[in-house]
Amino acid sequence: MTDSSITKRHCIRAFTKQTVKQSVLKSIIENAAQAPSSKNTQPWQVAVLTGKAKQDLVQQMLTKFDRNEFDGEDYEYMALPMRDDFKARARECGYGLYKLKGIARDDKVARTQHFRENYTFFNAPVAMIFHLPKDAQKGTFLDMGFFMQNIMLELVNHGLGSCPQFSISAYSDTIRQQLGLHDRLIVCGMAVGYPDESAIVNTFIPNRLPITEFTQWFD
Repeated sequence: MTDSSITKRHCIRAFTKQTVKQSVLKSIIENAAQAPSSKNTQPWQVAVLTGKAKQDLVQQMLTKFDRNEFDGEDYEYMALPMRDDFKARARECGYGLYKLKGIARDDKVARTQHFRENYTFFNAPVAMIFHLPKDAQKGTFLDMGFFMQNIMLELVNHGLGSCPQFSISAYSDTIRQQLGLHDRLIVCGMAVGYPDESAIVNTFIPNRLPITEFTQWFD
């Protein structure tokens, strides 16, 4: 396997306090916008939060989380009940991360704290919120995926890390109100910053299926 931004990219859940220059983020986003989209519609939009704006949103979400209150997501991420093969891989990933962090299966307090970290954007200095028109269809999400992947790979090229987060869409109404994103569909968030190389959590890379499991060849 060649060493590239694709193979180097994985989810980062611990960041240094080093700030990320706006000029760097601007360059990354501009390059990412070369992503393909149907008929060049370019439906994606992204809100970039730092400093007080990020902290205010984090506080709003944590206040609700600590009261066990959720707004609800704008869309269904996956069909339920989850397919058995999907469920097996999800469990392997989740248990692997818990094990690395030393969280026992029956430690509900530690598990809740682990989940709570999502709503701090893992204390990253930058938070991104990706959003689409309220009437976005399935194909529009494909275009957004191209754009987001470009951003994540460009971040790697600049020595930065990221973690895409569907979890924050549980506070879609909170996000809309806080950022004035009226009539927008909240797709997901993304934690962005310089990876903390000393954090053991950043060594976690889930297993990937062999190519034989998901590729069919036709001659």
